[in-house]
Amino acid sequence: MLVFWVIGAYNRLVALRMAIGSAWAQFEEPFARREQIVGPLAVQLRAPLDGEHSALDALVVALAQARSAADAVRARPVRPAALATFQAREAQLTAALARVQALAEQSTAAHEDVATAELLAQLGEAQLRMAAARRWFNDAAAAYDAAIAQWPTRLLVPLFRFNRAGRL
Repeated sequence: MLVFWVIGAYNRLVALRMAIGSAWAQFEEPFARREQIVGPLAVQLRAPLDGEHSALDALVVALAQARSAADAVRARPVRPAALATFQAREAQLTAALARVQALAEQSTAAHEDVATAELLAQLGEAQLRMAAARRWFNDAAAAYDAAIAQWPTRLLVPLFRFNRAGRL
């Protein structure tokens, strides 16, 4: 009976850990969509924001760093260290994006351009989808963490090297 319990508990923890991977895949979809929008947006804003190329360059660099960090998380989405790096890169990207959006709002040429307005609207939608996917990921990580903290399942944690999951 003990063997069956161990097998069942192990399978439950693995399934919960796999749910975190699935939730990460759901997060990556709007993240990639935002990435597809930010590149053309930076190009589109080069002319209207002629004196602010440093802000656009910082946005492109932050986007590349966030993509690199996201690729590292994809390999093992339960690793808190990789998620912490991703969060730091995401914060840099969010700050750079907020600066560019503020500059675009101040620029009459950018504000009146239909293509730029469309890209900014798509960007807002992608950000909302990312927020929802982030909540789903954090819920999956919380369910996994709760399962490894429960007694007697927590007896298996050191045996099979289950670790707490990070959050977005």
